[in-house]
Amino acid sequence: MLRVFTDSDGNYGNPLGVVDARTVAPEDRQALAAELGYSETIYVHIPAAGAATAQVQIFTPTTELPFAGHPTVGASWWLKEIGTPVHTLQTAAGIVQVNYDVGPDRLTSISARSEWAPEFAIHDLDSVDELMAADPADYTDDVEHYLWTWTDRDAGEIRSRMFAPHLGIVEDEATGAAAVRITDYLSRDLRITQGQGSRIETTWSPEGWVQVAGAAVNDGIRRVD
Repeated sequence: MLRVFTDSDGNYGNPLGVVDARTVAPEDRQALAAELGYSETIYVHIPAAGAATAQVQIFTPTTELPFAGHPTVGASWWLKEIGTPVHTLQTAAGIVQVNYDVGPDRLTSISARSEWAPEFAIHDLDSVDELMAADPADYTDDVEHYLWTWTDRDAGEIRSRMFAPHLGIVEDEATGAAAVRITDYLSRDLRITQGQGSRIETTWSPEGWVQVAGAAVNDGIRRVD
């Protein structure tokens, strides 16, 4: 299990299940993702030595996703940790570009098309107090809800939360796909603090690409029957 989009001290971050795709039959992958219960679980076809790409498959507890941000950042980081860094990931949505050691904090990043991310209901709030007082129970329709507010407009810093109960995610601690959407929505680079304190950095391109960067830590192996 990893935590992706941790802060600089390795705190917070969104839990992610990373599974060697060879160990689970395709027809069993949704059930295992539900059993693990993370907001996303990613199955990785580990590339052969010298290969530059890896195929991945992403699931929430209830459905398969064509693209998601924190699983692709986390899988990219993990592949480097096990000695098989890649340049790209093959997702159902398209080819995700991978870069390592991005910026002064040496983050792992992926670059994706903004249209690969799902549509979010974006809620512009007036203050952090209003944001933190929001109740996920008030956002129960069949759409992902992204709530955000500026903390430093000039510096491009925002605070956010994301609710998606229809995907089995009451609240997501850090959402890379939502970071893609809000970056495209605001058309600028951002430093995002989401949930309890997870950190995501994004870079906007007018050509429709968004780079999403973050740190990750390995919380060990979880075994299931």
